Amino acid sequence: PQFGKQLSHSHRRSSRRWDPNVQTKRYYLPSEKRWIKLRLTTKAIKTIDKRGIESVVAEMRRNGRKI
Repeated sequence: PQFGKQLSHSHRRSSRRWDPNVQTKRYYLPSEKRWIKLRLTTKAIKTIDKRGIESVVAEMRRNGRKI
C-alpha cells in the first residue's frame, strides 16, 4: 500500500493509505480440467485477459508459485 495525507475542506491533514484493488476471481484451466481461485489486482486481471490464463499460470509456476 501507499501512504499519504488526506486533505479536508478546512485543509486539516490526516494520514491515510491507498490499498490495491484486490479481487477474488475463479479461472478454469482447460489443460488440467479444474477451476482455480486467485486473489488478483485489477491490473493482473487485465493482464490475464490479454495473455490468457494458461500462459500466466505457466509463468507463475516457473517463478516458484504453487497453484
